[in-house]
Amino acid sequence: MITMTLAEIAAAVGGELHEADPDSTVTGGVAADTRKLSPRGLFVADGRGHDFAAEAVHKGAAAVLSSRPLPGLPCVVAPPAQGHRDASVAATGRLARHLLDRLPDLTLVAVTGSAGKTTTKDLLAQLLAGAGETVAPEGSLNDELGMPLTVLRADEETRYLVLEMGARGVGHIRYLTELAPPDISVVLNVGLAHVGEFGGKEMTAKAKGELVEALGEDGVAVLNADDPLVAAMAGKNRGRTVWVGEGPDATVRAEGVRLDDAGRAAFELVTPGGSAKVALGLVGRHHVANALAVAAVGLAVGLDVVAVAERLSAAVALSRWRMEVSVRSDGVTIVNDAYNANPDSMRAALETLPVLARGGRSWAVLGEMLELGEAADEAHEGVGRLAVRLGVSRLVAVGAGARAIERGARAEGYSGEESVFVPDTDQALALLRRELRAGDVVLVKSSRDAGLRHLGDTLSEDAGGSGSGRGTGTVEGRA
Repeated sequence: MITMTLAEIAAAVGGELHEADPDSTVTGGVAADTRKLSPRGLFVADGRGHDFAAEAVHKGAAAVLSSRPLPGLPCVVAPPAQGHRDASVAATGRLARHLLDRLPDLTLVAVTGSAGKTTTKDLLAQLLAGAGETVAPEGSLNDELGMPLTVLRADEETRYLVLEMGARGVGHIRYLTELAPPDISVVLNVGLAHVGEFGGKEMTAKAKGELVEALGEDGVAVLNADDPLVAAMAGKNRGRTVWVGEGPDATVRAEGVRLDDAGRAAFELVTPGGSAKVALGLVGRHHVANALAVAAVGLAVGLDVVAVAERLSAAVALSRWRMEVSVRSDGVTIVNDAYNANPDSMRAALETLPVLARGGRSWAVLGEMLELGEAADEAHEGVGRLAVRLGVSRLVAVGAGARAIERGARAEGYSGEESVFVPDTDQALALLRRELRAGDVVLVKSSRDAGLRHLGDTLSEDAGGSGSGRGTGTVEGRA
């Protein structure tokens, strides 16, 4: 973060100082979690964060960004926010915009989509780091607080700023782009994630399209040509459009996609400037689409196709619980993909499972997909049917919200022990501990609030799991 005085911060957010020295400086960045606070940092007291303000100052915070004066603590008191936004959160957004106005030379790359945002920004961070100082989100910081916190990590040395932008309704991304106007907008896909909140895929597309609408005439939109709802967003773009996909009309495309025995994709990256071979280190064919979007960004900022291909091939998983593979000492493989789930990501994970099993027993331990609204029953039943069609050996539906998955599997032809329902993760764990044997591959997947990612962790640790595919920690985000 750029060094700022408390007087400058107060002016930027339209707030007032309370028991604070206007000439005191913030040099340690901005955090909304006292565990992540650095000395001389600014602590954002959003919501219940006011309860931790004294602890933050005790740990060395220069001041607290608060919605009200806090006796005995140096504060920048934010003005009331419009609508339902927390005053401190809204002020953090204004501070982020102030910082960006002081850094006109950095290139801002923003990513959205119903699935794949976090993996894509992780790939972008690794690709762009070789071209210049790069700042990218930790985990899935993609909402009205998390995104500004990422912005505020940038400084005069930053050349590339990668942001993940999520939404649960129309207008959310527009607000984020007002705080952080993109130079390059990447839209990966439009799926059924949170369709219950959006009100349908068309409304989801409208919300995601706000990222394209935010571009100026010099901007670049990277759009998935294989997704009709994304492709239609080109009409909203005032800048240049780069198409990515596997079809012949894509500007940046993948040819000859194949998977190795570990489920990792390799392909020929074909671009207007030439072609090169890519061998991804990530598990799952669906990462090809993410990699193509990243490649298009790399080319847009001036990297050549060979450098792009080399950096994509060298990239590793950074965020946890996303196709995280652990091979246990007893020969059981656990695939923990339980950070989040929607029908599209469920399909991608299930399609990878038989590849990893290589003819052995495969298990799909599946929990509820949340926020699907009226589409929930049909979507869950569809997942169960798909598991049967893909030849998954055993299906375990966990929790009341996932019962329709098991119902769909039985409707598709499973019987007896091929498909079972258990009410909670404890019973799922007991079942798996009884029946898993060497060579089995177990996929664990659900929406994050359904609680299965911790089941996946426990399974990985059983029998001395090696954690060979582990990434780093993560935080919550939006769609």
